[in-house]
Amino acid sequence: MLLTEIDHIAIAVHDLDQAISFYETAFGASVVHREVVENDGVEEALIKVAESYIQLTAATREDSPVAKFLAKRGEGLHHVGYRVDDCAAAISSMVAAGATPIDAEPRPGSRGTTVAFIHPKGACGTLIELVQE
Repeated sequence: MLLTEIDHIAIAVHDLDQAISFYETAFGASVVHREVVENDGVEEALIKVAESYIQLTAATREDSPVAKFLAKRGEGLHHVGYRVDDCAAAISSMVAAGATPIDAEPRPGSRGTTVAFIHPKGACGTLIELVQE
């Protein structure tokens, strides 16, 4: 089994501070990590839930994938992050199963992780992020 657990559920939002405030008020949640990921054009805030996270993510520039998602679909579930021990092996396994990688090779992610995205086409309609800690 390549998947070790759910790393995060990513929710695209227009206003990160407003979304954080909602989660604080509604759930008593608090942000455990906040980071701008320049390469992806996003700012994220992580809320820990057990050993996983809710990742609130907002665009920092108009050409980012999250900005395009928000313009087309509005706020909501963006992707699921699956934790794996070996990101490269997980990409290979998914490609062998018919998936189309967005990232052909693992790359640096937030929190010092290594990540790769898999396109929803060929992955049961879900954008998948493979996350290696």
